[in-house]
Amino acid sequence: MLPGAWKRSAIRIRSSRLLAGVSLLGLWALGSPPAFGYIGPGAGFAVLTSVFGLLVSLLFSFLALLAWPFRALLLLLRGRKAYGRSAVQRVILVGLDGLDPDLAQRYMGEGKLPNLSRMSAEGGFAPLATTTPPVSPVAWSSLATGTEPAKHNIFDFLARDPKSYFPALSSVLLEGPEKWLPLGRFRVPLSRPRIRGMRRSVPFWKLLGEHGIHSTILRLPITFPPDPFDGHLLSGMCVPDLQGSQGSSFFYTSQEGPSHPRNGGTTIRVTVRGDLVETCLPGPGNDFLRGSPAVRLPMKIRMSADGSAAQLQIGNQQFELRTGIFSPWIRLRFPRPPGLAARGMARFLLRSRQPHFELYVTPIHLDPERPAMPISVPSYYSSCLARLIGPFATLGMANDTWALNEGILSEQEFLDQAYDFHREWERIFFLALDRVRRGVVACHFETPDAVQHMFFRHLPPGPAAGPGRPEVIEELYRRMDDLVGRLRQKQRPGDWILVLSDHGFKPFRRSVNLNAWLAAQGYLALRAGGPAKAEEWFAGVDWPKTKAYSLGLTGIFLNLRGREPMGAVEPGGEAVQLVREIAGRLEGLRDEERGGCPVVRRAIRREERTAGPYLENGPELIVGYNAGYRTSWESAKGIAARPILEENRRVWSGDHCIDPEEVPGVFFSSKPFDCAAPRIWDIAPTILQLFGIAPPGHMDGKPFPVEGDASGTAAAGAA
Repeated sequence: MLPGAWKRSAIRIRSSRLLAGVSLLGLWALGSPPAFGYIGPGAGFAVLTSVFGLLVSLLFSFLALLAWPFRALLLLLRGRKAYGRSAVQRVILVGLDGLDPDLAQRYMGEGKLPNLSRMSAEGGFAPLATTTPPVSPVAWSSLATGTEPAKHNIFDFLARDPKSYFPALSSVLLEGPEKWLPLGRFRVPLSRPRIRGMRRSVPFWKLLGEHGIHSTILRLPITFPPDPFDGHLLSGMCVPDLQGSQGSSFFYTSQEGPSHPRNGGTTIRVTVRGDLVETCLPGPGNDFLRGSPAVRLPMKIRMSADGSAAQLQIGNQQFELRTGIFSPWIRLRFPRPPGLAARGMARFLLRSRQPHFELYVTPIHLDPERPAMPISVPSYYSSCLARLIGPFATLGMANDTWALNEGILSEQEFLDQAYDFHREWERIFFLALDRVRRGVVACHFETPDAVQHMFFRHLPPGPAAGPGRPEVIEELYRRMDDLVGRLRQKQRPGDWILVLSDHGFKPFRRSVNLNAWLAAQGYLALRAGGPAKAEEWFAGVDWPKTKAYSLGLTGIFLNLRGREPMGAVEPGGEAVQLVREIAGRLEGLRDEERGGCPVVRRAIRREERTAGPYLENGPELIVGYNAGYRTSWESAKGIAARPILEENRRVWSGDHCIDPEEVPGVFFSSKPFDCAAPRIWDIAPTILQLFGIAPPGHMDGKPFPVEGDASGTAAAGAA
């Protein structure tokens, strides 16, 4: 899924485009964070509600209600016609993010995955070719649209703004109100803020809906903000927390000492007075006040005599906390003038009282019953789910990998949290499965990705910190196999079940600072003292003398004249020659500390990738590392400090941001299929064809025949 520190790392930028918002009928307003926002692990989402936007939402909701009977009748007629051409009744897609084909085959061979083994024998199994680069937002966008990146416009977790060299979240464009009315210490927005998804092309479920085929899409990545279509959708990756970040947790401690900034959240120092700790929980900013000060909830924690429990008082609510056990979801209300409240929820973990008081609080999730911004289609769908199964994690990247990376959570606490979230998503999935008799049910589970990122070092010959726990990843695969087994028990005649992943996994042993390498090769120029300062976001770069730079985890961009603000490379022949030169040198990079091991398998030039209208938005070069290597966190943040190569000593020890041929995903089918080498962008056209709908010509993927689908044979044979 999201590699490394992009999930939580504190990448701060100053940008007015991080101030944005939406209005939605029946939803409470959510305030924006300060001008410094998180990106990647915290791409600042600021959301607020204007009176104008609320009135418009009310009007359109009323008109939609009046039109509903006519739309329902039209869909019914379309659906009868469409299902009459269908080769299947239901397609059930289970996305197990990051499940690796080599590990799956190993555990199947050892008899540890009986349900996946049975599915493979009855239907089929194959590695699933992934995208270039093999990262979750890119790959899942290709699954949704049946296209490669040049047609859906997602190339990484971050996109760079060529006008400023600053990063932006690749999936969402945010723009705040252009005009404000100052009223003393208050201010009122006079225009509506905007939030717009950046993925292009049309997802297969929207095409199905246009033909009367119902889809229920649960937490698939890059579905925020949710686009209206004839079906149900719960947004996944990129749903922010209530503070507007991609996941900022809180750690309260009484331990004295220097306060080091956290990549994944905030550390708050507290004083223990007897058995009492008094502090507060920071919430969203209040944009209706000048300076957008954060709204804070007063919080008291009174410890029991033996330290095994505590009474938590937050706002006007009281709860019991048990040491070492996560609390249930606690709903939170952050009051804000003028009469609006921001609502969210969090879970609390009392870690210890002695020798230091320690309390962990998850990021503040949007409350699905009363979300502060749209996270579902229809807008009330998340509320219905919450009323049926109870509160559930809504944060797009819910597993707090950085808390484990930074020692805030123990390994077991991280696993407890991850599997708690996983069970919530399972309940949502099986609820949908019981209610959808025809059409598509698709659900994404981020659990395999998060656990493998953090525990790959435990697989031999990984350098596990402390006693090895190789059973963790085996247990992960067993749990996913059990999920598949329970799904197969609900299988009906006419169902096609496919279990797939967006990529596999390999060890992450050595990190590569691409920007330091570019500087050493003379392509990136630094002002005096630049590399020693190790400044983020290219603060020490001498742009007029710079030819190339790296942003994010996979790509290298040229500093083109006429495109970048201080471009130094002439487009055309000079640029083409420079790209070839950099690619050749990269492919010759060797790790001398590891016996001259080649670091880069291949450097993939833009002209070697599939063409499309958005190809120019991607990097000139995508770096396909050999297994064991990956871009360093420092380089991803625009830091060009040496060394170029160094040991990865973080808990984050498995990854997939390497050459795509090294990390294919998995593809299991409950029906036999005729395709020796399926690709992730072949899934959408195959689903369309199974429902009797001709895939549109812009799709790069080709449908392959599945048992019972006679219409696909010719097309698949031609592919």
